[in-house]
Amino acid sequence: MISTVLSPAKRGGAAARRPALQRRAATLLIAASVVTVVMAIVGFGLGSHPVTPATVIEALLSYDPSQNDHRVVVASRLPRTVLGIIVGAALGLAGALMQSLTRNPLADPGILGVNAGASLLVVIGIAFFGVTSVHGYIWFAFLGAAVTAVLVYALGSAHRSTATPVRIALAGTAVGIAITAITQMILISYESAFQYFRFWAVGSLQGRGFDIIVAVVPFIAIGLLLSLLLSRPLDAVALGDATARSLGTNVGTTRALSALAIVLLAGAATAAAGPIGFIGLAAAHIVRRVTGNAHRWLLPCAVIVGAGLLVTADAVGRALVAPADLQSGIAAALLGSPLFILLVRSRRVASL
Repeated sequence: MISTVLSPAKRGGAAARRPALQRRAATLLIAASVVTVVMAIVGFGLGSHPVTPATVIEALLSYDPSQNDHRVVVASRLPRTVLGIIVGAALGLAGALMQSLTRNPLADPGILGVNAGASLLVVIGIAFFGVTSVHGYIWFAFLGAAVTAVLVYALGSAHRSTATPVRIALAGTAVGIAITAITQMILISYESAFQYFRFWAVGSLQGRGFDIIVAVVPFIAIGLLLSLLLSRPLDAVALGDATARSLGTNVGTTRALSALAIVLLAGAATAAAGPIGFIGLAAAHIVRRVTGNAHRWLLPCAVIVGAGLLVTADAVGRALVAPADLQSGIAAALLGSPLFILLVRSRRVASL
């Protein structure tokens, strides 16, 4: 339908740009995948007990539980790295979706109240239900993220109004501020809750086993599949609501399903590792510089770049303070904030 209103020259130009875009996106996917694998192997060897890369590869290919180095790699650092890849991928994809949904280039899991809702329920679980382990936090955090996102979307579409990007962003900001105030009030009243909460709130991959990974993978997998299925409708919505409707796209359904995917991705990632910032924000902007706003390339690339960023941040953080351990949330902020500043300064922020 679009092609009928474009001149032959414009159609030819668009066709000529398509292979170039595909080559750039494929190059980015390959490069990000290589970086992720290399930094994962490097990360296996970093920590209070250094392990050489050769021993890391040996432990992964022919695990011998009688060797201490092998146990360190497989029992401790393998779950951490796998979780880092999964959480980074989820945050990268959620960041790209949030920016497309809200048309806000600064959108991250905080704009829909995901982090605030997860934090409130974790504090409630600690203060009133005596939950003190990561295995207990995860379900409270996921429930809080889900309920808050539903509330934000309901407020953004109140009085039968369309859930526009501005309404959603404003509702998310207002709900996030209110929830944060309640969270702080509970923490002030229950000092013991603060002692446990502060370790989760800083964001960390340490101490999470494969049981945590198994718990969050189904939610992230559903969110990933749903996001990729929404790539074409999101391309249409990016042209404007009227144009999208003329192309047969149900704008309301697309936004609702995008919000659901964000809840599944960001909620599960936050529940597993705590609130980790800058990954979704930086990953989406890195990818947009290569793919533009073409969601069929933007979303898959955001998955790989997000995974690579978090794994790299975690490895670099441990290398900086070795033999001590730097929490992944702090490492992500230390790496992500200057990277994002460079992105903003080097080129105009992509319009959405």
